[in-house]
Formats: sequence, C-alpha cells, structure tokens
Amino acid sequence: MSLRFENRVMLVTGAAQGIGQRVAERAAAEGAQLALVDRAEDVQRVAAELRNQGTDAIALQADLETWEGAEGAIRQAHDHFGRLDILINNVGGAINFKPFTAFSEAEIQAEISRSLMPTLWCCRAALPGMVAQGGGVIVNVSSAATRGIHRIPYSAAKGGVNAMTASLAFEYAEHGVRVVATAPGGTEAPPRRISRGTPEPRNETEQAWFQAHIDQTKQSCLMGRYGTLDEMAAPILFLASDDASYITGSVLPVAGGDSG
Repeated sequence: MSLRFENRVMLVTGAAQGIGQRVAERAAAEGAQLALVDRAEDVQRVAAELRNQGTDAIALQADLETWEGAEGAIRQAHDHFGRLDILINNVGGAINFKPFTAFSEAEIQAEISRSLMPTLWCCRAALPGMVAQGGGVIVNVSSAATRGIHRIPYSAAKGGVNAMTASLAFEYAEHGVRVVATAPGGTEAPPRRISRGTPEPRNETEQAWFQAHIDQTKQSCLMGRYGTLDEMAAPILFLASDDASYITGSVLPVAGGDSG
C-alpha cells in the first residue's frame, strides 16, 4: 500500500464512528499521524486501536459546535504534533426529517449548529497555522442532500459548506492552502453507536416523512443504492493527498450519480 500521508499530520472530526472512523483507519494505513476529534467518548477507543497498530494517534473530545471546542482541539493537535497538514471536516448530519414548515425555530437552529458551524469553526481555527507553515489541505464533507426533501435546514447548512469551500479556496490559494469538499449521498453503515438525536416517529405521518427522504435519496441515485463507508472515505483521502494537488475550490459528488 502507498504511504501518501507519511510524515503528515491529519485531524479528522466526527472520528468516533461512520465515515470519520473509516477515513482515520485508511489514513493510518497510509502513514498519517492522526488527531481524532469527537464529542463522544468512543473516539478514545478508535485512537487506542490505531495506536495498537503502530499509528501515532491522539483522541480529543470536544464540542465542535462551539468556537471554544474547535479552537481547543486544533490547539491540542498543534501542541502534540507541532503542526497540522490536513483537516478533514466530517462532523454533521441531519437530525430531523419532515416538511420544512413542520420545523420549529429551535430545530432549524440545531441543524445549522450541527452541520455548518463545526466546519466553519474548525476552518477558522486551523487556517492561521496552515498559513504560517506555508500550506495545508482542508477537506470538507458536504452532502448530496443540498437538493432533497424533508431536511431543508440541513440542506441549507451543507449549501453553506459548499460556499465556504469555494470562497476559502479563493482566499487562501496564495498561501498554499487547498480547500475542497466531497458531497456524499446515502451511506450504508453499521448501526450508530452514538445517536444523532433523531426522535423516533410518533405516528404514521412522521414515519412516512422519514421514509420519504430515504426513497428520494435512492431515486436520485443513478446507481440505485447507498454507498459503502469505503466508497465515501476513498474520495476524501484522494482530495487530501498530493494526487489532488491541482484541485481546489471543488465539491466532488460521491453519490452514485446524484449531483446534489
């Protein structure tokens, strides 16, 4: 296996499970030194497993929906490794699934806080160090659900991630920083160990709302299926690597033909 990330320090957010964990595992196999960030205690287990396999990996528990959490995680990674070469902004995920007019003010704010602010805060925290060291790479995980039903606040949040990706790439190219993103579609994954906080449907109407977003996701996919964790992690790591050295400002759909 190639060692595309040998002598590179990578910070992965949302690393306790799912896409983030798979990115960390694959990056470790390619030589990365890793700072794994999640608010769930399970991130400690993931880092320990990677250390047992010979990877220099640390676990940082932080609430990345706050500036304090994001700034603290980036600072601790710098304190441990002395630099940060690659930031993978993976935290996010829709919480509620229902028509837009059924969302409360608090529910809308929660979606924005979950799926936009961690990426915004982590970019803000990481960029000064990347500029000072002469370069770096930021890979944001967006979503094909920027065009979808029954999760409009989430769509808005991920649309913000796309806009941020394009504008940061424009602003920081002169400093040697590439900013790119993937837009995953539906993903097959083991049952979540840590809940997103999605409430159980209380009646047939709410169950139908939830099912409608699943049906729409599959119908929008030309391949008619969800992707695997490896199918989501591989493009993220491609964009993070020198194989993508001439790519910046782009959002790569990874959704079986659903361009989002």
